[in-house]
Amino acid sequence: MSRITPFASPLLLGFDAMEKTLERISKASDGYPPYNIERVAPDSLSGDPERLRITLAVAGFGEDELDVSIEENQLVIRGRQVDPGDREYLYRGIAARQFQRTFVLADGMQVLGAGLKNGLLSVDLIRPEPARMVKKINISVSQ
Repeated sequence: MSRITPFASPLLLGFDAMEKTLERISKASDGYPPYNIERVAPDSLSGDPERLRITLAVAGFGEDELDVSIEENQLVIRGRQVDPGDREYLYRGIAARQFQRTFVLADGMQVLGAGLKNGLLSVDLIRPEPARMVKKINISVSQ
């Protein structure tokens, strides 16, 4: 029995990758670390495009324990804490854990940079206005 998907329509050509991406997103539902996505109003004087900011709560992680990268069309944020072996805990309530959080980027999205302050990792993105493209397709007549 085959599965019917929203992208199975013959009018939606070339959306196979988007369908796979949506499946991957639905499987990645781990809630750690918590994050916010906010819209940052553009500066009216500079004429810059609208910005987005992703903020992750990464308390306990240092700059050298975090990695922000773009892989294909995905923003991947990884954290890996190293557990120092020279400590003897009487009680350990704070676990040293690792995480990977992935955000799928739309075409044209650009990462401006990332910053770590007070246990919050912020990643700024912009989406420049795409140039409007109209392409004329010639019709050939055959006899």
